[in-house]
Amino acid sequence: MFTVEQIEAAHSKVKSGADFAAYIQDIKKLGVTSYDVFVADGHSDHYGNNRYKTSSPGNHEFLTIGSSVYSEQFKQGLKDHQQGKTDYASFMKMCAKCGIEKWTVLLDKLTCAYYDSAGNEVLVEEIPL
Repeated sequence: MFTVEQIEAAHSKVKSGADFAAYIQDIKKLGVTSYDVFVADGHSDHYGNNRYKTSSPGNHEFLTIGSSVYSEQFKQGLKDHQQGKTDYASFMKMCAKCGIEKWTVLLDKLTCAYYDSAGNEVLVEEIPL
């Protein structure tokens, strides 16, 4: 099965949202079936077959998740990030301010769903490859 180190190596190639599709392809080849990224500290849980799970440590200062969801501001910030206009740290701060607690990527469905602190789905996107 895959390791945190392998996932981190694949993630190290991501400089902006524009690199996301290549990252998805890389980790799918490792055997990742889904993963969650938690905005507050940047840690992630990656899942594989047979209930395999590995977790990476937090990777940035703690961010307070906004209590209100600003979905239009979030969508614009996400679009900017996907176009390579922001780096990952800026994207995470924008998510926190807009009330996004985490996102979940399902590699079999090629979707990325963003959630607020109450577990409500804010946005689901298809991942273009």
